[in-house]
Amino acid sequence: MLTYPLLFEPARVGGLTLPNRVLLPAMVTRLSGEDGRVNADILDRYVRYAKGEPGLIVVEAMAVHEAKSGPLLRISTDECKPGLTELARRVHDAGPSKVMPQIIHFLKIARSGWRQLVADLTLDDIRGIVEAYGRAALRARECGFDGVELHMAHAYTLSSFLSARNARKDAYGGSLANRMRLPMEVIAEVRRRAGSDFPVGVRFDGEECIKGGYSVPDARQIALRMAQLGVDYLSVSAGGKFEDAIHKPGTPLYPYTGYSGDRCMPGADYPDGLNVYIAAGIREFLVQHGVRTPVAVAGKISTPGLAERILAEGKADLVAMARPLLADPDWPKKVRDGREDTVIRCVYGNVCKSLDENFRKVVCILWPRGALQAPASADTEPPRWTRREPLTASVHDGRVSLKWVKAEDNEEVRGYAVYRSAPGEPERHIGSNRAWQFTDADVVAGTVYAYRVQPYDGAGNRGDFSNAVTAEIPVG
Repeated sequence: MLTYPLLFEPARVGGLTLPNRVLLPAMVTRLSGEDGRVNADILDRYVRYAKGEPGLIVVEAMAVHEAKSGPLLRISTDECKPGLTELARRVHDAGPSKVMPQIIHFLKIARSGWRQLVADLTLDDIRGIVEAYGRAALRARECGFDGVELHMAHAYTLSSFLSARNARKDAYGGSLANRMRLPMEVIAEVRRRAGSDFPVGVRFDGEECIKGGYSVPDARQIALRMAQLGVDYLSVSAGGKFEDAIHKPGTPLYPYTGYSGDRCMPGADYPDGLNVYIAAGIREFLVQHGVRTPVAVAGKISTPGLAERILAEGKADLVAMARPLLADPDWPKKVRDGREDTVIRCVYGNVCKSLDENFRKVVCILWPRGALQAPASADTEPPRWTRREPLTASVHDGRVSLKWVKAEDNEEVRGYAVYRSAPGEPERHIGSNRAWQFTDADVVAGTVYAYRVQPYDGAGNRGDFSNAVTAEIPVG
């Protein structure tokens, strides 16, 4: 019997049946190179995901137009089709996952900090955007993908039209109905070009997380209208806007540097499931109107227990995990097979986010040094400590410093998981590290904390816990 039956229950998305409810949302890899073509590294990344068997793999955003963008995949011309066809084929051959590309249009930005605004676009420009989405969706179908996801979230063109900060003075701005006009025209054109039987999803912001931006009340209306137009699933994100981005001189604006960026990709300092209430509010509104279009939730959801609870409480129909599946692409298969304790846990340090910001290839800090893809191992032998009491603790400047003697493994020790407890607080995982030390700054004076460390290897096998140590934070 499955420990998490709802998470591994098949899900219907239009005419498509997903083998489970784990969704890998689009996550930039920076692996494609400047030409935007599928290469060996791209193929390896998505085949690696497919071997872990999530229900749906959404391939990183690929441009529907030819604007300069750096290392970003493209679906803008027929010359892109051979590589994309190979990508769809290889993913299908690797496992039962369904796969869709996310397609995107973005406006221009400059190193000076200037950016093109929706108010700058002519009506001819707008018509060109609609047509580009339609042609790209048709290419996705011709390449053998199972559907297509339209990117209407974060800082990009369609999201900027939906935004409450849309300053256009014509039929494409101002009122909510006008702000929705271009996204709805895109949906209609995609349906016309790709066919009514081709699954179409939409990724959009349920809350902009900026001053003057929209929140759940508008998002519910947007979602309902999209569902009425026949969108097959709605993937709910948050934030990621240019309006509060921090400009670094000499570099283009990166829309995940402000508070809205934190809400889009919440780090270790934010609570788990930070944005669940947004998807829950949207789904509740749809159900009230008799609409059962599946809703996907995202935002620091890494444990199967939390994912199962979200589904059980009716807050979403699909659970999207980007960084957890980057850390361990085998997450779905391990959890389904009762090997949850071997999952390599994302620590939400957002090194991957920083690599994207700096146009570098996106990898995980928990992978072996120099690895371009997550390693795979069938090993079953856990690491072992070389010393009976390897862990020590000390307090300096209001922080607890932990150090330990390295463990050994028959293959390779991948890292060390650090656990902490305190009076009235259950023991919990507070981080992982490849090095043999860890600093805990999230401590309060007058409290005694207890720590243990557990080594794990490339397959996720956990060794024995270290000795327990305590540290008291002095008052004054």
